[in-house]
Amino acid sequence: MPQVRWKTSFCYVVRTLTMTSPYFMQSRPVITRSGDQNAASLRSKLTTRRRNQGPGSSVEVKVEPEEARISEQRPSSAPLSTAEARQPQPHLHTCSHVVCFLYVFLCWVRYSKSSLPCAHSGACHPKTETDALPLSSHSRRRKQLKVEYDEDEGVPPVKTEHWEPPDWKKQLGYIREMRSSRDAPVDNMGAEKCYDSDATAHVRRFQVLVSLMLSSQTKDQVTAAAMKRLRAHGCTAESILNTDDEALGKLIYPVGFWRTKVKYLKLTSAILQKEFGGDIPDSVQGLVRLTGVGPKMAHLAMDIAWDQVSGIGVDTHVHRISNRLGWLKKPSKSPEQTRKALEEWLPRELWSEINWLLVGFGQQVCLPVRPLCSVCLNQHSCPSAHKSSPTKRPKAASPCSPDPTSASTVKTEPGQESDVKHERLKKEPLPTPVSPNAPKRKIKTKVKY
Repeated sequence: MPQVRWKTSFCYVVRTLTMTSPYFMQSRPVITRSGDQNAASLRSKLTTRRRNQGPGSSVEVKVEPEEARISEQRPSSAPLSTAEARQPQPHLHTCSHVVCFLYVFLCWVRYSKSSLPCAHSGACHPKTETDALPLSSHSRRRKQLKVEYDEDEGVPPVKTEHWEPPDWKKQLGYIREMRSSRDAPVDNMGAEKCYDSDATAHVRRFQVLVSLMLSSQTKDQVTAAAMKRLRAHGCTAESILNTDDEALGKLIYPVGFWRTKVKYLKLTSAILQKEFGGDIPDSVQGLVRLTGVGPKMAHLAMDIAWDQVSGIGVDTHVHRISNRLGWLKKPSKSPEQTRKALEEWLPRELWSEINWLLVGFGQQVCLPVRPLCSVCLNQHSCPSAHKSSPTKRPKAASPCSPDPTSASTVKTEPGQESDVKHERLKKEPLPTPVSPNAPKRKIKTKVKY
């Protein structure tokens, strides 16, 4: 309704402006006080109309009353000239323009206030969605929405399936019982027994690492003898660097791959002397960075030298027995795969114990070839019990390779040799003689182009 009221007021202002403006007044006839010019023009118009109508016209025009009426309107004051009457009064028109402009301005202000939403009055129009939209194109861009999910309180998290072997606790108990005497080679000649207990702490840690490097692909008896010679010569990083390769090779011989291990010992000693002052790193990442040190050695060094359990040390014995007992979700092909599979389900408090348990068990009972399943307490629960492990096929030139002539060889005394040869000739068919004049058969060979 304010808009209709504003339109009415605006029309009224426009009409007043046209009535008072001198520009609109000039186009209208002005009746002056003298009235001579208007009377003359009116008389001339009536005369012209009478002539056009002719004498027979019944229309009568009364000129005299009109003239009398106009003459009556004359005031008694002095007459004004026509030029003076046509001139508008400047001060009156200026005032009227100002008044009209102010009125229009007030009406516009009133309308603008009535159209704007009021913040205090209760009769304000509700703010619609179209009013809330931004006008600029920049503000109308889509904004990224951040989706947040409410955490469901009281709903337990989804439990993932925890796999573990069915009888592993029972099997581990039997292995502890079989290893209770602690008389395996690893118990007396392992890495824990190869360092000098009277040496300083960093020297002891260095000797533990050296014994682990020498034990790779080597029996514990050979490793212990090599470490004994090294300790007598001086088993420190500085002393190994000062020893030439030939002398160092004689000290560690006959460990497996002794020439390669001489290079590894020299490189590792140089790094330890330069970066750690003859000590060893205190992390698995730092130990693995050394030349000739793998994950198994790193985890065992952390356990023995630093007394920190960082993982399971898996060697060939732990790898073999874990696969035989079915302690892996699927069979593994490398010790590193076995380590990761064991650490997924085996409790952490058993990681340090499991190495020496299975290594000694593998040295005494669960042998690589022909394991002693008949004396093992796990023979009824082990899936690999009483199954001989597949042996490698011997080479043709090796003494273990089967010889077709040796299959019928029998140990005999000297007097019985002729009888054995006679029986062999009876069993073997004689070869058919070939005549020298017989044509030789040509062998056709295909030539590939």
